[in-house]
Amino acid sequence: MRNLFNNVFAGNTVLVTGHTGFKGSWLSIWLREMGATVVGYALEPYTTNDIFVVAGLGKIVESNIGDIRDFDKLKGVFNKYDPDIVFHLAAQPLVRLSYQQPKLTYDTNIGGTVNLLECCRACDSVKVIINVTSDKCYENKEWMWGYRENDTLGGYDPYSSSKASSEIITTAYQSSFFNMNKKSLSSVRAGNVIGGGDWREDRLVPDCIKALKKSQPVCIRSPRSVRPWQHVLEPLSGYLLLASRMYDDGNEYSGAWNFGPYHGSIITVEDLAKKLIGYWGSGQYKDLSTQSSIEPHEASLLTLDISKAIHQLNWTPVLSVSEAIEYTVNWYKASNPSYKFCVNQIKDYVDRAVKRRVNR
Repeated sequence: MRNLFNNVFAGNTVLVTGHTGFKGSWLSIWLREMGATVVGYALEPYTTNDIFVVAGLGKIVESNIGDIRDFDKLKGVFNKYDPDIVFHLAAQPLVRLSYQQPKLTYDTNIGGTVNLLECCRACDSVKVIINVTSDKCYENKEWMWGYRENDTLGGYDPYSSSKASSEIITTAYQSSFFNMNKKSLSSVRAGNVIGGGDWREDRLVPDCIKALKKSQPVCIRSPRSVRPWQHVLEPLSGYLLLASRMYDDGNEYSGAWNFGPYHGSIITVEDLAKKLIGYWGSGQYKDLSTQSSIEPHEASLLTLDISKAIHQLNWTPVLSVSEAIEYTVNWYKASNPSYKFCVNQIKDYVDRAVKRRVNR
């Protein structure tokens, strides 16, 4: 896979914050397979079943355990490894938890962004920075159209508003500091990402898998909510493609980017649960929306416009929503979802991209 993305990553040192998390682990594996020296900085993995643990990543990347809020420790990692490319994924990633712990959410997602960018600003080796935020950074107007990169930022809940703030900070740093030197900075916004190895609470697919493994009904709170579902490899391919272009021409490609699915993958929570149960081979779901419990506010309709990535990067999604769910279920049903298993899924994804003439 070393010839992917113009072979930019081979031989370079790439720092991934949040490398013990779901997306960060998959990104670390892909980078390593392309010949990068992967350095990680993150909290301990969430569970012993996480992809980081079962794939044995702690033994094959330069793993540093620490809090993104700890500026001195983070700066020490920059000073030690001198990264060339930085992917910032460390975050408090849950909407519902943000209602319970708003200060933690803001300190992590806003303060953490500042810490990361300050370290990048002071580190001479850094050339490319990708700040991974969220599709929830947009001011949600519950409209049927996909949000574009220049639409208004906002957020009803602490999580969404923290991501909007991270976006504003990113733009300020790009304008104030990184357009004056050889460093380039972009933010990336993805849809609802699914895939193997995610075990966080209050996420639909992990909650479904836990229930199915116990032969219990899959409980869904908002069956009619619409989300842009995509397999984790889809946005990661976009982040990697963008970073490779920024490495060669930062002025042209710095900025905000959406990486979401095609319209056919924008389906309801209920439809996704049904498809997941179908690929699992057994099970049923239970609609909790009719119960009288008071739930915190979450957007019911959210989609992304990916026209910019299609036309300016020549990036397009590869997998249908059914293929994304099938990949996901295959990982969770595997008896040994090892590092090699993950690599094989990445290779299969790349093969499908080649056959479908998708640029990577």
